[in-house]
Amino acid sequence: MDARPGLGSAAVPLAVRMRPTRLDEVAGQSHLLGPGSPLVSLARDDGRAASAVSVILWGPPGTGKTTLAQAIARQSGRRFVELSAITAGVKDVREVMERALADRDLYGSSTVLFLDEIHRFTKAQQDALLPGVENGWVILIAATTENPSFSVIAPLLSRSLLLTLEQLSDDDLGVLVDRAVADPRGLKGAVALDPAAREAIIRLASGDARRALTALEAAAQSAASDRGSSSGGSDEGVEAEHPLITAEIVAAAVDRALLRYDKNGDEHYDVISAFIKSIRGSDPDAALHYLARMIEAGEDPRFIARRVIISASEDIGLADPQALPIAVAAAQAVQLIGMPEGRIPLAEAVVYLATAPKSNAAYLGVDEAIADVRAGRIGRVPKPLRDAHYPGAKRLGHGKGYVYPHDDPIGVVPQEHLPEPLRSREYYRPTERGHEREISARLAKLRAILRARRGAGD
Repeated sequence: MDARPGLGSAAVPLAVRMRPTRLDEVAGQSHLLGPGSPLVSLARDDGRAASAVSVILWGPPGTGKTTLAQAIARQSGRRFVELSAITAGVKDVREVMERALADRDLYGSSTVLFLDEIHRFTKAQQDALLPGVENGWVILIAATTENPSFSVIAPLLSRSLLLTLEQLSDDDLGVLVDRAVADPRGLKGAVALDPAAREAIIRLASGDARRALTALEAAAQSAASDRGSSSGGSDEGVEAEHPLITAEIVAAAVDRALLRYDKNGDEHYDVISAFIKSIRGSDPDAALHYLARMIEAGEDPRFIARRVIISASEDIGLADPQALPIAVAAAQAVQLIGMPEGRIPLAEAVVYLATAPKSNAAYLGVDEAIADVRAGRIGRVPKPLRDAHYPGAKRLGHGKGYVYPHDDPIGVVPQEHLPEPLRSREYYRPTERGHEREISARLAKLRAILRARRGAGD
């Protein structure tokens, strides 16, 4: 098909035109494309069913799942069939299997069946794949954005290799964008790309190759249109210099405001600092604002989730013991479902933390304890607390005098646990906020019982 690459109206989108035909043209996923890796071996295979290996590719959108499948089929000379789980049914799958079996038996050729969004298939539909996969009628390359452990039936998982794709790095996206600008299949050098515009496209793509190339194509069309409008209809026949894609054109073309946000620069640190301080300051509106800025700027959601977990421990602590489990659950949810849906559990955790009572008492307590240890204020472990199970320990007095708290009716006994030099130290000082108010009252009673022995002069 003639894709008519360039700035004009193309029959095929830029992202499709620029799809690699060989694995060595693929940008990113280097952890899956090393020498001797399953995908490389599959692409070099002679096409016979005996050496076929089916794979399930799990990763975010735009990371190259379709690209890898097509490159493997083309490079190995296999017939390529693509089905989408959104539109295909059991009948379609069986037709592909029957044709693949016939091709194998009659012509000795093998078929690559690329099934996109396999997680949308029902159990019955996935069952229809089993005979073809098990008997080698097809090489199944299935793609999913959801965890296959929950969305793919166990028999199919056991007959396939599960390979995890990663979001493309900024460097990977840069390679793709630069290639698309110059390549004859792409824009064939018909536009110039301003460095700020290149950075904006990469940032807006958030690791998604398709999104990056779609934004580039839209910006190129917009730049060409602007140049044509400003030429005044000149008919002198002199070719104007190439249209320049600027950051402003990118923003207008994709209808997204460009945020000044460098993942490794000042803005990155300023925004995350404001985010944490807004949670600490109990301002959910400001916290959500900075969360939105990071999401829209393409910040790694795993980084945001880690900071939320730290905030739950550092700033809320035991004032609300549910803060940390909620933060961890949000991080796990982001890992499981990805973006953009991951913004929802992140927002839920952020609002919970911002509106929760605050305490840094546990955080301050452990830092004080660490400071004492680093300063050499440690002392020996009291003999009643030492391990008495190894040979000769009891002869040294280890464990002697230890009182088992569970034998006491209230479960607490007067007993020294800190080393001698530290017996007056109180590292944990709960606040009167939230749940720590209850802890404070209970701890006062506990310390009174624990120190009764000391007060008696022992």
